[in-house]
Amino acid sequence: MTLGVRAACFDDQGRIFLVRHTYLPGWYMPGGGVERGETASQALEKELREEGNLVMTAPPVLLQSYLNRTASRRDHVLFYSARVRQTAPRLPDREIAESGFFPLDALPAGITPATRRRLAELVTDGPYADFW
Repeated sequence: MTLGVRAACFDDQGRIFLVRHTYLPGWYMPGGGVERGETASQALEKELREEGNLVMTAPPVLLQSYLNRTASRRDHVLFYSARVRQTAPRLPDREIAESGFFPLDALPAGITPATRRRLAELVTDGPYADFW
């Protein structure tokens, strides 16, 4: 089994943080895999720092555990909601092409279908699907 974490990260203005990777099309919420010997919380903190220079201002809230059948038949994603602040702008590099905070009513073009589904679940407070 593989395990990943991903978070809907909101700033104090209620905007969501999204990233666009250099190696995949579309905009995503930040996240990544949980490494051997690492807790889900540690992985989430690391991914938010690496992908957005983000620090959580309150404990994250676990919203759902999904089976991600597009990655493999054994991949699971823990989806969180988190309040964050950015310590410095995230400059583009080999992994992240663009990133930023967006109002929910003014999202960038090219958001992935899974990101749209997660945001719809979050805005309506569920129900949350079983599959990513």
